[in-house]
Amino acid sequence: MQKIYIIHENEEWTEPLMVQLRALGLPFEEWYLNRGQLDLSVPPPFGVFYNRMSASSHTRNHRYAVEHTAAVLAWLEGHGRRVINSSRALQLEISKVAQYAALNSYGIRTPRTVATVGRKEILNAARSFDGPFITKHNRGGKGLGVRLFQHTDALRIYVDGPEFEAPIDGITLVQQYIAAPQPFITRCEFVGGQFLYAVRVDTSDGFLLCPADECQTEVAFGLPAPTSKFHIVQSFNHPILERYRRFLADNETHIAGIEFILDYDGEPYTYDINTNTNYNPSAEAAAGVSGMRRIAEYLGDQLAEVAVYGVSPRQVATR
Repeated sequence: MQKIYIIHENEEWTEPLMVQLRALGLPFEEWYLNRGQLDLSVPPPFGVFYNRMSASSHTRNHRYAVEHTAAVLAWLEGHGRRVINSSRALQLEISKVAQYAALNSYGIRTPRTVATVGRKEILNAARSFDGPFITKHNRGGKGLGVRLFQHTDALRIYVDGPEFEAPIDGITLVQQYIAAPQPFITRCEFVGGQFLYAVRVDTSDGFLLCPADECQTEVAFGLPAPTSKFHIVQSFNHPILERYRRFLADNETHIAGIEFILDYDGEPYTYDINTNTNYNPSAEAAAGVSGMRRIAEYLGDQLAEVAVYGVSPRQVATR
């Protein structure tokens, strides 16, 4: 029997999806890729393979989960298997440089960003910015390395001090700070390449914007999660949605959350793509929607299609 295979390294983030798959009676299996082996002489099973590998996997002591996943995806795609969130999606997940280069090629505005390697280069890059700027990790997730600086003197203290966070891939981004008239960002969720909903995220308390309950400090300490930080915007509409849709389709990214911020002129700046997307349960409950339910339904549709064609969407399109 063909199945849905979930490729991941974080049980907490995957459990909500498995709940929905069970509710729909869909067959599935977890591929936990923190470690393992891959025999290239053996073909993979048939089915649907959903890549949920996270850029922040190294923070859970899964240092080589991303590299292992890249090898597995190459194997699957080489055999024409149906992969949801392809090798290209993984590349976008683990590199903001790749994200920005690709977004810019579609005319999607991103903040001015300088990629640096080395502490001295971080300082040199910051001197080219007028006004406040932020630093962040190229391979991030969970707001890793994101800090706001008003001037280079504060940056020098940070870079030369014990609190400096070295990025896992060695690349620190120095980025234009987008001043917003109100402290929030907007995250647009897509499932199966189609817009699902937008969520407004309050940034008053900082840049930790992961929507999953497990990411919230209050939950980690056994306290109730705040309900006001995430708010789903009903009937959201913006011209940028069509550009996002085309961008995701052309980059073989089927499920993702894309974040943007509006400046004082109302111009959107896109600054992050999350291909291992999560959803905030409180916000969804208030709005009466479920992202994981929609993903489960989409995966079920893909499984039914594979049962007919048995090949990847690209191969179907060329028939």
